[in-house]
Amino acid sequence: MGRSESERKGYINLVRILRYMTGKDVAYLVLCVLLIAAQVYLDLRIPDYMSAITTEIEMVGGSFDNVVDDGYGMIFCALGSLASSIATGFIAAGLASTLCKRIRAKEFENVERFSEGDMNRFSTASLITRSTNDITQIQLFVAMGLQIIVKAPIMAVWAVLKIAGKSWQWSAITVAAVVAMLVIVACVMYFAIPRFKRIQWMTDDVNRVVRENLNGVRVVRAYNAEGYQEDKFGKVNGSLTENNLSAYHSLAFMMPSISSIMSFLTLGIYWVGALLIDASGTYSGKLGLFSDMVVFSSYAMQVVMAFIMMVIVFMMLPRATVAAGRILEVIDAEPTVEDGVSEGPSDTKGEVEFRDVSFRYAEGSDDVLSGISFKASKGETVAIIGSTGCGKSTLVNLIPRFYDVSGGQVLVDGIDVREYRKDALRSKIGYVSQKSILFSGTVADNVRFGRSSESKSDDDVRKALDVAQATEFVSRMEGGIEAHIAQGGTNISGGQKQRLSIARAVCMDPEIYIFDDSFSALDYKTDRTLRRALRDVSGDATVFIVAQRIGTIRDADTIIVLDDGRIAGMGTHEELISSCDTYREIARSQLSEEELQ
Repeated sequence: MGRSESERKGYINLVRILRYMTGKDVAYLVLCVLLIAAQVYLDLRIPDYMSAITTEIEMVGGSFDNVVDDGYGMIFCALGSLASSIATGFIAAGLASTLCKRIRAKEFENVERFSEGDMNRFSTASLITRSTNDITQIQLFVAMGLQIIVKAPIMAVWAVLKIAGKSWQWSAITVAAVVAMLVIVACVMYFAIPRFKRIQWMTDDVNRVVRENLNGVRVVRAYNAEGYQEDKFGKVNGSLTENNLSAYHSLAFMMPSISSIMSFLTLGIYWVGALLIDASGTYSGKLGLFSDMVVFSSYAMQVVMAFIMMVIVFMMLPRATVAAGRILEVIDAEPTVEDGVSEGPSDTKGEVEFRDVSFRYAEGSDDVLSGISFKASKGETVAIIGSTGCGKSTLVNLIPRFYDVSGGQVLVDGIDVREYRKDALRSKIGYVSQKSILFSGTVADNVRFGRSSESKSDDDVRKALDVAQATEFVSRMEGGIEAHIAQGGTNISGGQKQRLSIARAVCMDPEIYIFDDSFSALDYKTDRTLRRALRDVSGDATVFIVAQRIGTIRDADTIIVLDDGRIAGMGTHEELISSCDTYREIARSQLSEEELQ
């Protein structure tokens, strides 16, 4: 895409962002335009009063009362302009804040609809930048840029109309100054704008490295890799710094140049004015030229100030257009897992069936799962085991539609999961992920997490903790079930996080449980006790357990052995020991010969 086409698309994106304004916002915007027009009118009235005062003072027999009246007029215009400016800034700030609040909510809402595959299209660091830094750029542009975009043309046109016909010599000098300023601005912007556009993408890289370092800080310290991480951060930080320096060095040349042009413009107006006054033959002619020179100088400065304000817009616009495009990429992204319409059967069941299921990731060329067919009836426990990377987690993630199948069908209670409304489907499922995720809040908040469990009482929370074998360590925490849990559960151990995650699923009382390698951090005794308690409370619920330990799954009704994305064996522990080589190898690596018998 060419540079001009890219810029055109950026401007279109910025306009599309502004379409999120409500009718109330548009009314406030119109009010801002009226206030800005009033402000410009009052600012441009002041030179008229200056001209009148100059004439009165120089005129023989001039009235001092008229000078005072004109002075009061100038004060009124100055105070009126100040009030209009304050009111405009106040309204514009509120307009920008509410607009960006709406955009941020829209962006977050769409991210919540993303599937696991959709999340891979945007890095976490980039999504954070897009919902914070990028939206801040839009807020600054709306709060300041829109005011300038409205004010600068009004001021420039109005000032030009005021000075039109005063003197072609003064007009020529003003035009020359404006042309010189535009040439300088164009040259500077040619070098600065591409660098401003790159800032947002480079900020993504900085956020990515910082987030990666903070998440892995224990590993970094354990391997004495602080120096390596500092070098890694130094590269992205250095690139961002060099880009910013290059952009702002260009701007550093621009402002002194514009200031010099303004000084030369003032000097030129007074020099030409002196020549014209000297050439005038009459006193009244000299007085009129002197008054015109004072007024023209003031208006010429207003014209130049209008162009300076436009320069500020040019500085803000590139980042705002890039930010708008990045925000709209998230808002416009259509989730690959589309919502269905079915609420499911009215009578709860919990039956799950895979029919010749195959699956491959969007960026992959080979199937991760192929030819998967089995049926889990209500109340059954189905265990899935196999080597690392064989597709165990992927298989169970197809049930709540974190991904959609590439081929075949996954049915829950006889209905294809793609026909369900996602919230209706997931309200049937108690899911415990491979990586235990806890949220900042209390123990009770985490156990009672989600719409399906928000109505649960404290007694329900305690029962869930009992089943998950978490009551003992929770009772030792200050506040019990109201004890504080840090973001990510960093203030408790891995095993404790797993147990609270399991309690969260139990508290939901679902039709289907999915435990994705959720017992790995538990000792054997706790694992055995927890599974026994879980059987007592799960009742008729269907249970899926992904595990690496034979001891965790040997009592399951059905064990599915995966090998390279295919079912290598299926049956009970005893059946697989005698019929499945893959299962037997796994069992022999973990159990003694006596236990195998």
